[in-house]
Amino acid sequence: MTPDHPRSRASAEAPVALNAALEKSHDVKEKVEACAKDLGAANDSVKKSIEQGATTLPAGEALQKGERVEAKVQECADDLSEVTDHLAQGIEDLEEVEIALTRSRAALAETETALATAQAEEKQATLRAMHDAATGLPNRGLFDDRLAHGIALAERNRWTLAVMFLDLDRFKVINDEHGHATGDRVLKEVAERLQRFARDDDTVCRNGGDEFLVLLMNPKGLANVWRVATALHKEIARPMDIDGVERFVGASIGIALYPSDGTAGDQLVEMADTAMYRAKKGGAGCVLYGSETPGPAG
Repeated sequence: MTPDHPRSRASAEAPVALNAALEKSHDVKEKVEACAKDLGAANDSVKKSIEQGATTLPAGEALQKGERVEAKVQECADDLSEVTDHLAQGIEDLEEVEIALTRSRAALAETETALATAQAEEKQATLRAMHDAATGLPNRGLFDDRLAHGIALAERNRWTLAVMFLDLDRFKVINDEHGHATGDRVLKEVAERLQRFARDDDTVCRNGGDEFLVLLMNPKGLANVWRVATALHKEIARPMDIDGVERFVGASIGIALYPSDGTAGDQLVEMADTAMYRAKKGGAGCVLYGSETPGPAG
């Protein structure tokens, strides 16, 4: 808020008016005390005169003292009226400041609400940008980021990683004969089945079309990799109830391991893709890159 802003001026003027009222009140207090002192002196004078045997006071002297006291009392009354005016102005200014502060608080609350809404919308937009619209799975960009992070962790901790490349079998027939809406339902069902087998550190991704990627973090041995791959193969092959009709798809799965099949993310995906094509061509179900022996099809 700039110094010449109306609320700034109002908040600055209010203390000035109140300070002036306090200073004036102090002056009035001193004058009232002076009046009391004069009245006390006059009373003492009267007592002294009476004690000395005077039965009357000089009229002039009494009149002068009375006039002086009356003038001071009137002056005090005027000053008190001025104090009241200053206080009234100060209170009025404070009320204006309070009104301005109330409006500012309301504006701040509205701004905070708008900011929270914008941040929530930005977060949702970011999530949408990193996830596949049809399945809700991470997209390829997010998968690549997690794969790069996984490789860094694996290198530091001497872990292994497994990248699985899945391509659905018979999906094109369903998509062409029953429409894209049915095809999207099948993709969503496949995504849900894949996610059920994924641990918290693993990542399932839709690569596009009817292709999926799975990153297994530190699977702790080839036997576990084969176990997950064959379980996924069987799970995808189970019939799917799509709008009351059973649909069947399968999956060809290629597997690449870090670091034996590659040390870079794009290299591992490429090797897994190559192994997937070998599995699809030979009808093996699952194939490990670098091995001519296919894994069990299930």
